[in-house]
Amino acid sequence: MALRPQFVTFLAEKVTDELLNLGVIDVPKDFSLTDPILEALKEEVTLEERLNDEVRTLLNEYSNQMRDSGASYQEMFKLIKKKLVRERKLVL
Repeated sequence: MALRPQFVTFLAEKVTDELLNLGVIDVPKDFSLTDPILEALKEEVTLEERLNDEVRTLLNEYSNQMRDSGASYQEMFKLIKKKLVRERKLVL
């Protein structure tokens, strides 16, 4: 499920506030902790989208063989995606 960019920003700010309020970390006054947390969250949120793009690229490379063998694009998409998730130990 895709999260709205505003919500991801909100989460980054809340995580930053909570870490600072709990005293879990100490950050210099001129350092913005929100920015690296926001970048990490954006990476995580776009993980499945990037994986889907990679699977599509792979399937496009083998489209002729798939057509010749009668393989279903949807079924191959699911199989390849599942395999990549398992191999990379991803959590979607």
